[in-house]
Amino acid sequence: MAGSLRLFAIILTFVFCGAAGEARAHTADISSSRIVPEGGGRYRVEVGFLGADIERIFAENKSTLGDVDLTEPGVIEGMIGKFIQQRVDLQNEEGQVCPSKVGSVGEDPSNPYDQKAVLHVDCSGVSGQIFYNPFRLLEAQGRRAKHLVSIGEKGDESQLTEAQKSGREPAPGQVMIFPGDAPIDLSKPLLTPWQLAPKFFSAGVEHIVTGYDHICFLIAVILWATRAWPVVKIVTAFTISHSITLSLAALQIVDIPSRWTEIAIALSIVYVALENFFTRKVEGRWRDTFFFGFVHGFGFASGLIEMGVPQRAIVPALASFNIGVEVGQIGVVLIVVPSLVLIDKRFFNGERNPRLVQICSAAVACAGVYWLFFPMA
Repeated sequence: MAGSLRLFAIILTFVFCGAAGEARAHTADISSSRIVPEGGGRYRVEVGFLGADIERIFAENKSTLGDVDLTEPGVIEGMIGKFIQQRVDLQNEEGQVCPSKVGSVGEDPSNPYDQKAVLHVDCSGVSGQIFYNPFRLLEAQGRRAKHLVSIGEKGDESQLTEAQKSGREPAPGQVMIFPGDAPIDLSKPLLTPWQLAPKFFSAGVEHIVTGYDHICFLIAVILWATRAWPVVKIVTAFTISHSITLSLAALQIVDIPSRWTEIAIALSIVYVALENFFTRKVEGRWRDTFFFGFVHGFGFASGLIEMGVPQRAIVPALASFNIGVEVGQIGVVLIVVPSLVLIDKRFFNGERNPRLVQICSAAVACAGVYWLFFPMA
């Protein structure tokens, strides 16, 4: 039995502390496009992308570069233009692609961190409705990629927020799309607020599933729990408080620098983990989760804001994301608590083993300390 306990502890330590290293890759890549009809079935498609994505372009083409002299004028721009042209299409419902040519490639004047490729697309010979398909570009950017789409010429930006001006958040007449979405029908209005809701729901679930800091916090506060009612109170208190700060942050009523939020979340993880060494009582731990839930709410908000929330969709987006967070959170609890009870029955005569709790708590504290000095990116 001692050998089994040691093996289980080693696995837990690997999972928790290993997750601390993985969780730093937390920020999605953002690309953008502006599609401008120019008459006669012709379009101008301006594709903007992070300058850092150029590294990926060259990494993908490394084997084909050969003796290409990248210092020659226009060589790099040509490669970038070809990369974008091969991954962004206007096409009809049958998949017939409109021919395109690269107009220009260079820095985006409106954003010094971005590059912009301009494509001229001729759909005059393609019958039927025209759809925009950027999903090969998103695939190249990775599973966290997202793409901000605008239709028409750039308009008056005096009423936009800074996040909307920079492209981090959709403005009116824009939509954020993700891998797996359907191509955009250019003949129809962009998605309605409630059509966006499922995306924000799934993002909320993903934020918990990949949010190792929040998972560690939840696990630490329920390690001593052997009955359902204390767990219900813990989860409910956490839900109420983080929902408040999530809403305040998403509505831009309260804004706390992300660095301070990350520090506070890391400290909360260390605190609840170390608390397990000094008390086994879980009846009153809902007070801990209620207090620290306010802090974690700002962390959840960062995931929501990072996606970009259209002002017209703020209510369904906020509600859907929050529900997704709760579903993910309940899923974690429904896995951890029965697992602990099963271990109790299988190895420890139905009792919670203090050494097991202490080992798990030490692993969680290890992750919290790691995030304290190396916050998630």
